[in-house]
Amino acid sequence: MAYPSMGEAHRRITDYLNKFCDAVSYQDVASLAQLFSFSSNSPSLLSLADALNFFQDANRLIKQSDKFSQFGEILAPLFRSLQSYRLGNLVEAYHAFEKFANAFIQEFRNWESAWALEALYVIAYEIRVLAERADRELSSNGKSPEKLKGAGSFLMKVFGVLAGKGPKRVGALYVTCQLFKIYFKLGTVHLCRSVIRSIETARIFDFEEFPRRDKVTYMYYTGRLEVFNENFPAADNKLSYALTHCNPLREANIRMILKYLIPVKLSLGILPKTCLLEKYNLLEYNDVVKALKRGDLRLLRHALQEHEDQFLRSGVYLVLEKLELQVYQRLVKKIYFIQKQKDPSKAHQLKLEVIVKALKWLEMDMDLDEVECIMTILIYKNLVKGYFAHKSKVVVLSKQDPFPKLNGKPVNS
Repeated sequence: MAYPSMGEAHRRITDYLNKFCDAVSYQDVASLAQLFSFSSNSPSLLSLADALNFFQDANRLIKQSDKFSQFGEILAPLFRSLQSYRLGNLVEAYHAFEKFANAFIQEFRNWESAWALEALYVIAYEIRVLAERADRELSSNGKSPEKLKGAGSFLMKVFGVLAGKGPKRVGALYVTCQLFKIYFKLGTVHLCRSVIRSIETARIFDFEEFPRRDKVTYMYYTGRLEVFNENFPAADNKLSYALTHCNPLREANIRMILKYLIPVKLSLGILPKTCLLEKYNLLEYNDVVKALKRGDLRLLRHALQEHEDQFLRSGVYLVLEKLELQVYQRLVKKIYFIQKQKDPSKAHQLKLEVIVKALKWLEMDMDLDEVECIMTILIYKNLVKGYFAHKSKVVVLSKQDPFPKLNGKPVNS
């Protein structure tokens, strides 16, 4: 890290101060937002940080000018944060950034128009990212990570500023999405409910007036919440909205949406095409889909075991595990069709021992009682139409539509 001369350091700091004041004066939000983007590691911000660490008296420059001093409460902690950030002291950088962010919010309240929203978005993003990095630093030093929780509290304050009448309210959804990212990261997804309630029930918000980017992110996270709650029709609606409105050039985002939408669709009896899985590198679902098509319980369990860590991290393992009932239905359906070819008059009578033999062929060792239990569940869940003859150990299938399709509806719970 090469430090500049005293004169060069003074020039860089003064140049930044002028840019900040001019951006506010002329309401140039694009220029203002760039001044706060630490994570971009832009050469201009890094060179400013070097100048601040060399000069060590930037506060004097702020105080000696009326032009700069009116924003002193914003600029002083921002400079301290940038200094610490450059030196790799991320916890100190976060503390100072939070002070700067709070001071900026106070100023933002006083501005009648919403001209500075994009700059506020950058602050909301940066405080979250900086908090995550600060928490990693705390954890590595054996201390309790708590900054991300603090960033969540700050963003709730920002949400309160935006959640009112007037043009600033369109920024509420962006801040909500940043809150979702924090709550999912911390494992406190229950905290999403109050924010969702505000967005979806408050009369001041019209969902369609929010920017498309924010609507897609919002639907993605609320869709994930519905997956967590096993409300698959609602999850399907929200994740499908996110997929339909996502920028088609953002393949990484499409892949993130599909990672949750595919298990939801599978739960509703809708199978994705292999080309879709290949295009978005979601091949971990390949054998799951094959198992559903074939009625191959062994293949399903193998797929779940092989990709267990991945599915658990995504939070879809239990969703996929419940597909076993659909696999059993497919297996029984295949036995039914084979039997129908051999003896159409007795096709609707399935002996349990035949199902036991089919499972043994798949190396799934089950006795008659276990298979009877499974068939009872399939009938109860309306995956098979018919009744069970206990004495003869036979499932008598309905002659009309013995294997109802899900048609986009979840298996009855």
